[in-house]
Amino acid sequence: MKLATWNVNSLKVRMPRVLEFLELHEPDLLFMQETKCEPDAFPVLEFEAAGYQVVHHSGGRWAGVALAARSELGDVCAGLSGEPSSDEARWLEATVYGVRAVSVYVPNGRAPDTPTYYDKLRFLDAMAERIERLSNDPLVVAGDFNVCPADLDVYDPAAFAGDTHVTEPERERFRALLEAGTVDAFRELHPDEPGFTWWDYRQGHFHRKMGLRIDAFLASPPLAERLVECGIDRNFRKGPKPSDHAPLLADLRD
Repeated sequence: MKLATWNVNSLKVRMPRVLEFLELHEPDLLFMQETKCEPDAFPVLEFEAAGYQVVHHSGGRWAGVALAARSELGDVCAGLSGEPSSDEARWLEATVYGVRAVSVYVPNGRAPDTPTYYDKLRFLDAMAERIERLSNDPLVVAGDFNVCPADLDVYDPAAFAGDTHVTEPERERFRALLEAGTVDAFRELHPDEPGFTWWDYRQGHFHRKMGLRIDAFLASPPLAERLVECGIDRNFRKGPKPSDHAPLLADLRD
């Protein structure tokens, strides 16, 4: 089974690249974040024409998460119990291929010691509680976590010291997601590789390898044992109208 997760940063802008990605990689299941669609404007028909069923949790011009699969998506649940702002469309669950799949877009947090930062911590706490309840069954939580779990995940840790994404409370909560019953798929297979998935649009950061690893697959242990590959397709951070994120892919043996 091939999985992919991608913060597309607006389907309205990025849909041609998404269709290109689907045609090239043919993932069985695609997790998407920052779809930025009004609920009635989501491009369902375009996904169906490409051979994918799709479900979405859309909140307008900000946030938005979705799942697209080659099979029927059932038992759909939008929203996360305990999340600070339930209207922001950041959490979507569905069952497909016998797996509980979750697409998540964690709040950015902006700056430490601000209301948005504490909202981010509360969102991560709510995630850990939900994951613990789900982790006895096959589970994949994938998306943009807006946390660099360790210094290896930051191109220059000193430059980010004290900033959001790298603070100890955020990292502590990312560890809690693992302790709740998941495995960080990329780090499991690549313990020493940075694995950046996001690069600032400015000042040539992508070409200068000035990135962050903030996108991830968290898989329950039985699924993690099936991992054969997990990597980043940097080519989709290039070309016309790229997202600031590159898609992350994982292959699980059947």
